[in-house]
Amino acid sequence: MPTFFAICPRGLEPFLADELAAIGAEDIRPIAGGVFFSGDWPTCYRANLESRIATRILWHLVKGPYAKEEDIYRLAVRQLWPNHFAVSSTMRVVTTAIKCPLKSIDYVTLRVKDAVCDRFREDLGERPDINTRNPDVSIHVFLTENECTLYLDTSGQPLWQRGFRKASVDAPLKENLAAGILKMTGWTPEQALVDPMCGSGTFLLEAIQVALDRAPGLDRTFGFERLKHFQALEWANIRAAAEARVKPAQPLAIRGYDIDERAVRATRRNLQESGFGGIVAVDRADLLEIEAPGESGILVSNPPYGERIGEQEELAAFYPQLGAALKRHWAGWNCFFFTADLRLPKLVGLKPGRKTPLFNGPLECRLFEFRMVAGSNRHGAAHREA
Repeated sequence: MPTFFAICPRGLEPFLADELAAIGAEDIRPIAGGVFFSGDWPTCYRANLESRIATRILWHLVKGPYAKEEDIYRLAVRQLWPNHFAVSSTMRVVTTAIKCPLKSIDYVTLRVKDAVCDRFREDLGERPDINTRNPDVSIHVFLTENECTLYLDTSGQPLWQRGFRKASVDAPLKENLAAGILKMTGWTPEQALVDPMCGSGTFLLEAIQVALDRAPGLDRTFGFERLKHFQALEWANIRAAAEARVKPAQPLAIRGYDIDERAVRATRRNLQESGFGGIVAVDRADLLEIEAPGESGILVSNPPYGERIGEQEELAAFYPQLGAALKRHWAGWNCFFFTADLRLPKLVGLKPGRKTPLFNGPLECRLFEFRMVAGSNRHGAAHREA
């Protein structure tokens, strides 16, 4: 039975493991940065189609020891690459390493490329072309201190590329990280959801897909479709079953706001082009003035991090106002803020119920939860009744 490695943002491994278990994966083993699992090829297809959290799914080919670059070449040249993909396919090699003693990772990449091409030449008399930007097939090399693992990518473009978001704003959150954060909030479609700083609408788009039970990969193609053992009929059945279970679009208790009119326009455009126009409300508004649209629900936001000194000073002035607004307007709600600015809890003047470490790429962040207890702020209650 084939074995695979599903990559994900660090901190979301347990949630990815749950997703894989739900689609029938076996031998599930989370490690830092992803989850190993085994399953038949239809399981791999479902993982690519259904996972909201994975970045990509890699097919594990071989692992072996190495001391120098030529050991890696010999490991790679022994693999029967022509059995896996056609010589007419374009290819690239991607190398990542942890504690690797070799001087040049680029040279390792070159030697693995040579090995693949040499194997094709020996078996077929010709070699595939290289395309580093948009290849048909990607070979992934992972190096530790003394071991090399070779993988074939089954995803193609990263899985967070749902095929939806056309309009973007500065520093958008990747879709799989947004989906993982939503999972961590405990939100379910029966609850109200508000993103008061919605940017280009990533949280909203991910929540809509959950509410409609829509597989995140329905609008895209995958790398496994270009591998030789691709089971087209199995894939067609899996995809058709996922399409059949999608619920009809209808108004949802999901709302987005942003103080920046450009962000509001970007979100509305993304919703419209995704086929979700009109089922969630998106308006221009200041977070400090927004009233909660109900007695309870989930507020989730990815506020600016303040990477420059001036921005940090602005945020230091903004946070106390945010704390006052949460107490005044959001009693009864669970409020979540995802940020790399670890000053946030102290400066908003609220104690987080949870502070979960997560990574946005290489950037260490926290997901802070503030439970705004209903009835604890008399002024807030009076303010809403007025």
